[in-house]
Amino acid sequence: MSTLSDTLSQVGTSALSQLGAASSATTPTTTPTTSTTASGTAATGMQSLAGNFDTFLQLLTTQLQNQDPLDPLDTNQFTQQLVEFASVEQQVNMNTNLQTLISLQQTTEATSALQFLGSTVTASGNTATLSNATGSPATWSLNAAAPATANITITNSSGQTAFTGTTTLNAGTQTFSWSGQGNSSVIWPDGNYTMTISATGANGQPVTVSTQVQGVVTGVNLSQNPPLLTVGGQNIALSQIQSISR
Repeated sequence: MSTLSDTLSQVGTSALSQLGAASSATTPTTTPTTSTTASGTAATGMQSLAGNFDTFLQLLTTQLQNQDPLDPLDTNQFTQQLVEFASVEQQVNMNTNLQTLISLQQTTEATSALQFLGSTVTASGNTATLSNATGSPATWSLNAAAPATANITITNSSGQTAFTGTTTLNAGTQTFSWSGQGNSSVIWPDGNYTMTISATGANGQPVTVSTQVQGVVTGVNLSQNPPLLTVGGQNIALSQIQSISR
């Protein structure tokens, strides 16, 4: 009898250990590849749970049927293991349902992102696109907290300095356009250019200046979560969007 009891306890403990590990592995993430793996792990965890639970009940029933009436077995241990099995089953089910909710959220985000195609958006950022071919200068929107004199540095995607200069800013929003002409009168090629700006007020104190860029959404990158919008050849997160117009 003691051998059967030990076997029953080992089966319960081993099953709970395996199922606990499987349940932890099913915690969903936001990347599509990992989410698919997690869904498969959740299904495997449920199958393992069902098989081990059936084995546990068979051994429990057999042991109870063959126990010594004068020395009954301790049922507290069996009850505790049954509760633990139920707890693991609920956790696996919860993770599966959570994965379903995340998948629905990803689908909703993708659908929402597609609606931006063809729209002109203004987004927080300091990288703008220069297109000499279409006569489109790199343009930034600058928002100064107070009147200031600003030092501007524009660099290309490789980090090379293309332009440096100063400009006067009013309090509020204004635009700054760069035609691509460097300090040495060299015309820089088409591409993405990044602005760095520092400003000081009349009293010499620093003035905060935020930068935004504007462009037409020409594509949506659905391989990322959340999706990224393609504006001027660069990826912009939905959280960066500040205004939309058509």
